[in-house]
Amino acid sequence: MGGRGVQLDPEQRRDWLRLIRTENVGPRAFRSLINRFGGAAAALDALPALARRGGGLLAPRVPSISEADAEIEALARLGGRFVALGESDYPALLRQIDDAPPLLALRGRGELLDRPTVAIVGARNASGAGLTITARMARGLGAAGWVVASGLARGIDAAAHAASLATGTIAVIAGGHDRPYPRENVALMEAIAEQGVILSEMPMGWEPRARDFPRRNRLVSGVSLGVVVVEAAERSGSLITARLAAEQGREVLAVPGSPLDPRAGGTNALIKQGAALVTGAEDVLEVLTLLRDRPPPLALEEDTLALDAGEPSDDLRAQILSLLGPSPLQVDDLVVLSGARVSDVQILLLELELAGRLERHRDGSVSLLV
Repeated sequence: MGGRGVQLDPEQRRDWLRLIRTENVGPRAFRSLINRFGGAAAALDALPALARRGGGLLAPRVPSISEADAEIEALARLGGRFVALGESDYPALLRQIDDAPPLLALRGRGELLDRPTVAIVGARNASGAGLTITARMARGLGAAGWVVASGLARGIDAAAHAASLATGTIAVIAGGHDRPYPRENVALMEAIAEQGVILSEMPMGWEPRARDFPRRNRLVSGVSLGVVVVEAAERSGSLITARLAAEQGREVLAVPGSPLDPRAGGTNALIKQGAALVTGAEDVLEVLTLLRDRPPPLALEEDTLALDAGEPSDDLRAQILSLLGPSPLQVDDLVVLSGARVSDVQILLLELELAGRLERHRDGSVSLLV
């Protein structure tokens, strides 16, 4: 999947879209398939045999060429396009996370993705004070040359986007580009499509569900050097974004609030846990400017599924199955316990995943679906 600067031709882009839209193929499985088979077309041809060896009764459903073409055309009618992992206009920071989307559906000014970015997130039922500090912070960051990212939710997200519209904002959405959510932010979304940039990894026509928002949140933090949480209850989606940011090696910053306001419970807890305390754009810039000026991180090492590596034995397949269960197990531990090559363990896990029998957890562990 190469370095930045690779450019897919239209047929390759369509094959990538078909592969990532295939049943049981997520970003990690996609990357393993590309690395093993050398391209999406070859990977698509190999899917039935892989799923069968993993115990699947049916091959995973693959979108047809006409279905993929229809999605590409539907996005184009909205003025959007698909950007592939490894291409020069794919967000450089996002490429570093281990579950980066192979394809991003993008509308708007893609050049904003090259600028230093900070995320601002927070409560949907934001207070007046929270909305005020969000707007001031977003305007200050924009004036300093930073792009502001958020999730286009009501409350803090919407305030951050609106205040940074003129200077640069990135909205990451949980559904398809043709399924704006929430409806009250449709006008804001269209303004961002004109002046900022909107990103989604979800198919056209996709209505966002509850489990799609954490997926979106990892992209909000993934495109950013740091995440500022303005208001968040002790159990909120904004804290999920903060946790994902920390896992991705991003800076976590939080605005303190009154102990009497439940909307400040989560932010105050983040500060107790080590998040940088910030009250304005100047504080954020003090923390993040040093990060901005560092050399970009090295790309993730590619998976070790070498081309033509051969197939693992049936005995090893049975051994891996016996070691797996409903309790999550780290892949490194599975390699040690089995005594097998990393590449063999990875291909066996890929077979199980394509057969719909394996669950991958955010911490990198795996478990067997029973």
